[in-house]
Amino acid sequence: MAAGPGPVLVSACLLGFSCRYDGCILQPDSQLPAIIREYFTLIPVCPEQMGGLPTPRVPSEIISGNGYDVLQGASRLCNLEGRNVTESFLRGAREAILVARICGCRTAIMKERSPSCGVHHVVKNGETVSGPGVSTAALLKAGVAVFSSDDVALWERRPLT
Repeated sequence: MAAGPGPVLVSACLLGFSCRYDGCILQPDSQLPAIIREYFTLIPVCPEQMGGLPTPRVPSEIISGNGYDVLQGASRLCNLEGRNVTESFLRGAREAILVARICGCRTAIMKERSPSCGVHHVVKNGETVSGPGVSTAALLKAGVAVFSSDDVALWERRPLT
């Protein structure tokens, strides 16, 4: 087990898993700094797959508001074919929380701009808008500290002292 304060939940796509909506693989070296991979035990999750969605899949968007609105039942998610996929996203969020609890993760690093994992932003109608995705909102409500993949990418360029 790696040294550090404990395991960290990580969007699986950031680690090079083929779980993005388009099935493409992100280059993990460009997504997570070596310092993160070296000092923390990383627990990969893909809430969309864990919610039952296939890979590849039709892209989905939050219809109005953000992930908190979806959790409260005030909004929903539809894929670009118009299919309501809200329950899959909610199921994936519940599963991500379960994994975090079982593994003792108090921290998560999630993929920015995702309707599930976005931390500061999600994409709607092709534009980046403020607000968390569904799983990030659920993790935050469950007391997990969530960092954006965009923020973490800057850590390697900053001194740690």
